[in-house]
Amino acid sequence: MSKTLRVVVPPHPLIGHWLTLLRDAETPQPLFATAMAELGRWLTYEGMRDWIPYQRVQVSTPLAQTEGTIVDGSIPLLAVPILRAGLGLWDGAKTVIPSASVAHMGLQRDEVSGRCRCYFNGLPESIPANAGVLVFDPMVASAATLLNVLEQLETKGVTGQRVRVISALAASPGLKTLGERYSDLTIYTGCIDAELDEQLRIVPGLGDAGDRLYGKPQSGFVG
Repeated sequence: MSKTLRVVVPPHPLIGHWLTLLRDAETPQPLFATAMAELGRWLTYEGMRDWIPYQRVQVSTPLAQTEGTIVDGSIPLLAVPILRAGLGLWDGAKTVIPSASVAHMGLQRDEVSGRCRCYFNGLPESIPANAGVLVFDPMVASAATLLNVLEQLETKGVTGQRVRVISALAASPGLKTLGERYSDLTIYTGCIDAELDEQLRIVPGLGDAGDRLYGKPQSGFVG
């Protein structure tokens, strides 16, 4: 059986609500940040539903013994937010997986060629063989940024079902590119848009997530 890229768009009204606020050009910066965090929270919740390690245990209530479920903390989990806007998703996701270790990745895309340059690699020297890795990519447009991160993880032996991607928004061209390279990958996203424009921006999209999340410094800005 051939492997196929798995893209999950959870049909949850809250996911649609927060994504709509991200899309709206009139959404103010503080609310945009809240919407990004909430999407990170709900998409991570959905993404961990059948993936989070757990075990059955016996507990004593005030009245009797019963069986329960707890998260298995012995299996490591690594969160990889892609700078800058991936931090917005992680702000919400960390409430779902607070014990995860965090490794940041910083990449910059050339607006003309579409190629990515890695300016910061915070991945650990080695990643345990049983660790799960969650990558937080704000938007999968051409997928160049995400491919770079996945290639870095691949050099450390992390591939396939050990990786899940959380993204606010994805575009069909980028998903096609990902599927050709990483067919056993799973992505959780708020929506799939059909097109990219000439500058490889998602249309209708939500604009520049990093600038809308943190603001774009103006000429003469002093911080």
